[in-house]
Amino acid sequence: MSPAHPEKWPVLVVHGPVDKQLLNDCLGLLTAAEESDGNPSLSEQTVMTLRAADSAEHSLLTLALYAPDEDSDPSSGQDLAGFAVVVEEADGSGVLEIAVHPSYRNKGVADRLVGALKSERGLTGLKAWSHGNHEAAADLAARYGYGPVRELWKMRLTTATAELPDVGLPDGVTLRAFVPGQDEEGWLAANRAAFAHHPEQGSLTRGDLEARMAEDWFDPAGFLLAVDGDGQLLGFHWTKVHPRHGAHPAIGEVYAVGVTPAAQGLGLGKALTVAGIRYLQGLGLHAVMLYTDADNAPAVSLYRGLGFTRWDMDVQYGPVTTP
Repeated sequence: MSPAHPEKWPVLVVHGPVDKQLLNDCLGLLTAAEESDGNPSLSEQTVMTLRAADSAEHSLLTLALYAPDEDSDPSSGQDLAGFAVVVEEADGSGVLEIAVHPSYRNKGVADRLVGALKSERGLTGLKAWSHGNHEAAADLAARYGYGPVRELWKMRLTTATAELPDVGLPDGVTLRAFVPGQDEEGWLAANRAAFAHHPEQGSLTRGDLEARMAEDWFDPAGFLLAVDGDGQLLGFHWTKVHPRHGAHPAIGEVYAVGVTPAAQGLGLGKALTVAGIRYLQGLGLHAVMLYTDADNAPAVSLYRGLGFTRWDMDVQYGPVTTP
C-alpha cells in the first residue's frame, strides 16, 4: 500500500450515474466498512440511487479517492480509499454522505473529499449524515462550520427476553401480506399520507419501492398490511432482515410502520408494531432494531414501552456558520 498522503491523491469527480467499475468499487468498500463496523456507512436510499444508473429521479454527484499502490499493476493497482455522494434536489439542496475504507481511516481521506467537494460544487444547501455518532465526523463537520441538526436513534430489542403485550387489531381490521403486482400504488398512497411530513419516507416513489422489492432481503410475507372490511388500506408494517456481516449476526428491523390519517387514534400503530415484531421473532432472529427521530416523543415512548433501548445514533449535520 502506498504512503498515506491523500492530500496529494487526485479525486475522481462524476456528475450523474457512475460506471460499473466505480459502482463495484463503492459497493465493495461499503461491504468492508459494514463488516468492520456492524453499521452501514451510507443510507439505504443513497446506495439504491447509486445502483440505479439509468434513473432520472435523482441527480448525483460522486467524488472518489483512489490510493495508488506502488507494488501493483499501474493499470489496476489502486484501492478505493473513500468516496462521497451528494444526492441533489431540484431546489438546490442536497444530502452528502461519505464512506471511508477501514484501512484508510484517520488519514485525512474524508477531509480530502470534502475539500474537493467544496471546490467542485460548494457546500451551499448541503446537509450531511454521519451513520454512527463518530467523533471524527463531528470534528470534520465543525471544521466546515457544520453542527448537529437532527438525530436519528437506532433502538434495539432482544427477542429472547422480549415480553410483548397482547394488542388486538381494531374492530373490522385484518392483516394480510403485501401482494407484488397488486398493492404497489395503494401502498404508495398510504405511505405518502402516513408520512406526509417525513423528509425521506414520505417521498418514496414507485421506482424506490420497486428497487427495494428487487433486493434479496425483500419478503412480501413480512410486509403486513392492515385493511378494513372494504379492503381499504389503513396502515402497514414493513419488516426487514439484515443478513450476517462478518461477526455481526443477522438482525430484524421494524423497517416502516405507518397509519393513514383516517385510522389515527385507533391503536393501530402499536398493534402493527407488535405484529411485525412477532413475525420477526418467528424467524428465529436474536434481536430487532429500528430507526426513529430522537425528537419524535410519541414513537420513542411507544418503542421504550415495548422494551426497545437506544443502541446507536445517526447524526445529520447542517451549516451553523458560513462555511
